[in-house]
Amino acid sequence: MSNYPISKEGSPVADPARRKRTDEIVDEIKRTIISDNLVPGDRLPQEKDLTTRFAAGKGTVREALKSLEVQGLIRTRTGPGGGAFIESMSETRAMSLLSNYLFTRQISISDIYALRKALEPIVAVSAINNMDQAGFDKLHELIGVYDHEPADEQERWDQRMAELDFHGVVASYSDNVLLAFICHFLQRLLKDLAVCKDIYQRPEPVQRGAGIEYQYCLIEAMRRKDAQKVEQIMTEHMAHAEKAMVALQATLDERFLSD
Repeated sequence: MSNYPISKEGSPVADPARRKRTDEIVDEIKRTIISDNLVPGDRLPQEKDLTTRFAAGKGTVREALKSLEVQGLIRTRTGPGGGAFIESMSETRAMSLLSNYLFTRQISISDIYALRKALEPIVAVSAINNMDQAGFDKLHELIGVYDHEPADEQERWDQRMAELDFHGVVASYSDNVLLAFICHFLQRLLKDLAVCKDIYQRPEPVQRGAGIEYQYCLIEAMRRKDAQKVEQIMTEHMAHAEKAMVALQATLDERFLSD
């Protein structure tokens, strides 16, 4: 027989007290991971040990473990040597979870650039001392992807993605993990947002000269470790990029209305 209360319609409903205890155990297990210095690949204590440790029923502990697995923080394995193991959540998975939160919300190009204009200059400055020759080589390699007119639709798409990847490389050298993640997420939004995809697929030539010039100047300023210049260049670059994207969106909207 179910332990859940029955609604007026005769169907079981979740017990708020039990749900709250499950959430408490989830938080306690997270604290255990930190206090015990557990790292990805390490195994959590066995289920029976967790029930004793948290003075909770087997079902409640299982729900807590399932919640952690859904969050991507652990993975469970059955059979000999099985159990719950600490998982290293990838940046891609974390972004997917965050994207799900924004799925039904209206996000505009201006919304994204409001944050990019504020954060991209900061993340570029924070990357200065960590940027190595491999990083500079990668930036030049990416510019080489889009410094010419595309031969076909696929190359046009690849060029737009490479433009965003340029900034992803810069952010990856930041010494601020949170700041780098947010910038990477904003760059991903520009890749995935429906209106952006429509813009990227338009056949019109893209005027990239000014943007590429900003990027070459940025690279040189980063080589000199000139933080003030890096911040200035990236600030101007983001303002220019927003203006270009908004103009392209306006052209797209006009054509939609005329059609």
